[in-house]
Amino acid sequence: MRFNTTNVTLLSLAGAAAVIGFGLLFTFERLPVQTVQGGFRGTSMGRVDNPRTAVVMVAANQAPEAPEAADATGERAREVYENVPVLGHLSVEQFGRIMNVMTQWLYPGEGDAVGCNGCHVAGNFASDDKYQKHVARRMIQMTMALNSEWTPHTAQTGVTCWTCHRGQSVPANVWHEAPRSTGPNFLTGPGEQNRPSLAAGLSDLPLDPFTPYLMGAQEIRMQGANQHPRPESRQSIQQTEWTYSLMMHMSTSLGVNCTFCHNSRAFANWEESPPQRALAWQGIRMVRDINNTYIESLRERFPANRLGPLGDTLKANCTTCHQGVNKPMYGAPMIRDYPELLPAPAAQRAEVAGPRIQ
Repeated sequence: MRFNTTNVTLLSLAGAAAVIGFGLLFTFERLPVQTVQGGFRGTSMGRVDNPRTAVVMVAANQAPEAPEAADATGERAREVYENVPVLGHLSVEQFGRIMNVMTQWLYPGEGDAVGCNGCHVAGNFASDDKYQKHVARRMIQMTMALNSEWTPHTAQTGVTCWTCHRGQSVPANVWHEAPRSTGPNFLTGPGEQNRPSLAAGLSDLPLDPFTPYLMGAQEIRMQGANQHPRPESRQSIQQTEWTYSLMMHMSTSLGVNCTFCHNSRAFANWEESPPQRALAWQGIRMVRDINNTYIESLRERFPANRLGPLGDTLKANCTTCHQGVNKPMYGAPMIRDYPELLPAPAAQRAEVAGPRIQ
């Protein structure tokens, strides 16, 4: 039998084109899309929105209705209840209100493992025998700090337990250090690349941009600082790839493209950048504080099943709070409805017994 090489070649090209075309179907976002100009005309600083997906995001980012405000006067919680070192400055009514709300935020449902028993020993609420109580206490301290010390990022909207937890005892979006690849060396690069991960937008960029930037304080830079590179200022391609991986995560977390924070004609120029870039700068440092000061300090409290495969804690990143929108819950001012999660006045804080870490 004789083969027509021309036909074989044409069939091969047609097959390759079909495979490429099929792949492209999953590359571009399905219409409709809308572009909102975010900078000067002609600078390609448009924000791309999709009304179809926006409906889904709006439904997933609703703040729960707040209960009626509590009376802030009267007896203090520490005068009535035992072992309340963090919230003891609240009135009894305020204390009961925030405890009930936190139960719904973290342990909704029915059964012995949810509700108040999620953090407390049944029948002995003063007991510290459950690790969840230590974690909750520390997270309340963290929330108070975010609402007072990190207002350049949280602004007047503030944060509550709901911001991250959304009805789950463990937030849905957390990260831990990734184990090294055990496959053939030619498949992975120095930054554990070519192992597509959601963190890096399923690209071949480094799969863990969090450890160096959201736990460590590595400088985020893709370009050298001067025109005559010196050893201390030279930037490598690998650093650029790590930075791109982090930027992919931030873009996905906030549901925006690069020009939300950067000027497309001068990415590195702060003077020409939108104000959102400064908010992102503050947010990165806020997440570092969350992970190092609060979450990692609880490592010894967590049981093994609440740690990552390498024994580190489950930590926060941008998605933990934002969950696909540039303002968590589209900017719903939750702290306005929950003043119990603001720090105690200075005079009252001085009366609260116990160290900062409980």
